[in-house]
Amino acid sequence: MIKKYDFLVIGSGIAGMSYALKVAHKGKVALVCKTTLDEANTKFAQGGVASVTNTLVDNFEKHIEDTMIAGDFISDRAAVEKVVREAPSQIQELVKWGVNFDKNEDGKFDLHREGGHSEFRILHHADDTGAEIQRGLMEAVRSNPNIEIYENHFAVEIITQHHLGVRVTRRTPDIECYGAYVLNPETGKIDTYLSKVTLMATGGTGAVYATTTNPNIATGDGIAMVYRAKGKVKDMEFVQFHPTALYHQGESHPAYLITEAMRGYGGILRLPNGKEFMQKYDERLSLAPRDIVARAIDNEMKIHGLDHVCLDVTHKDPEETKHHFPNIYAKCLSIGIDITKEYIPVVPCAHYMCGGIKVNLDAESSIHRLYAVGECSCTGLHGGNRLASNSLIEAVVYAEAAAKHSLSVIDEYEYNDKVPEWNDEGTMSNEEKVLIAQDMREVNQIMSTYVGIVRSDLRLRRAWERLDLLYEETEDLFKRVKATKDICELRNMINVGYLITRNALERKESRGLHYTIDYKHHAYDK
Repeated sequence: MIKKYDFLVIGSGIAGMSYALKVAHKGKVALVCKTTLDEANTKFAQGGVASVTNTLVDNFEKHIEDTMIAGDFISDRAAVEKVVREAPSQIQELVKWGVNFDKNEDGKFDLHREGGHSEFRILHHADDTGAEIQRGLMEAVRSNPNIEIYENHFAVEIITQHHLGVRVTRRTPDIECYGAYVLNPETGKIDTYLSKVTLMATGGTGAVYATTTNPNIATGDGIAMVYRAKGKVKDMEFVQFHPTALYHQGESHPAYLITEAMRGYGGILRLPNGKEFMQKYDERLSLAPRDIVARAIDNEMKIHGLDHVCLDVTHKDPEETKHHFPNIYAKCLSIGIDITKEYIPVVPCAHYMCGGIKVNLDAESSIHRLYAVGECSCTGLHGGNRLASNSLIEAVVYAEAAAKHSLSVIDEYEYNDKVPEWNDEGTMSNEEKVLIAQDMREVNQIMSTYVGIVRSDLRLRRAWERLDLLYEETEDLFKRVKATKDICELRNMINVGYLITRNALERKESRGLHYTIDYKHHAYDK
């Protein structure tokens, strides 16, 4: 089946939905999401949105400098300036769409401060900001008559000249995107979605690791699709591990996040015996940037043979703790931990991808007519490490950039009616489903063991060899079976794992989130 849309949006988090809302007045929009509309990484973001709003003490220059420092000065300054300066107007846009941020008694935004920020500038909604943003955007998207929502549909590949029989390589200068092949779960068929403009907003890559704060669906699909289509991908070695996920056996995808705001509130990291340890690593103690805190915890766990460390808020006023962190309090209580009286067991886990599909200031990828926004994109904002709460605001600022640019050029584009339909010969047996599940676990194991918080050339080469073997087996299987969501996700996970590993091997230094014992890091040699 062939469908035609002016705008094809793949992904339904803050990036995809805000873009869809910004362009819907100009034409028909297809919003494709691989599960339901509400299961996006956005929903799991607890902390908040960074924006300069209290201009009495804060200013753009401070936010820019904080971002550059966190990114280990690898960030693209033009991207940093763009996001920081345009943030306040995009906050107003979110409010207009119905997102409620907490306010204090005098009606001003109630601002939090998080690690790496020099001022209080985090807008939030209790401790579930992402869920509130997702709720507000979903209501707006569902009530827009120009947006058609395809839930539980899976984009398999983007369509380029390659599908018209033209040989496309990484040196082909004018690759164009004509839409995507999308799997319909009800029919089991892969339909052809032709579009004038396509936006990739597929989110992160956390599910390639054994433990992650991301939902299971964060398999890096957009990054893998664009890489296979010979688009540019950058900075994949910079995987942010959140230092404090709740340690609770059996919960790994997603692991429950204990927000950074809890350390901003006064939480102290300790060993299970009560001993503090952050003073050994950084004078900012528990409020040091995430990469330093995650490595410190990883190191302490290795030294003492622990499977977790602890976060302590027992010295704080119990009622205040419950008021500020109602969801964390309830979650911990549900597994038998009263955080006002007991330590919270925490462990680092894969959280955020700083790299991705390389885009310019208009959110254009290296493939014409294809934009990328949100966690799947690499704008240059994050550099070597993301500053807390900069990601949600980046998504809306770049959704605006993509919308402005695509609206200005869409009239120049036509549908490409020469695109062939997907060839779906092949059968799938249950036995092969078992192989796919096993291979997914193997990818998780390889990535967590060899390409985690602390790396070495030996570990990375081992990961490369194992992934290469899995790649050969999976591509062979993919050619023989009917395409299903499972095998497509496995292909994407292997692809993403390979990119993270390759970029990590290519960076011959410890910098930002890429920490290797073969190349010492100045900040860690104290």
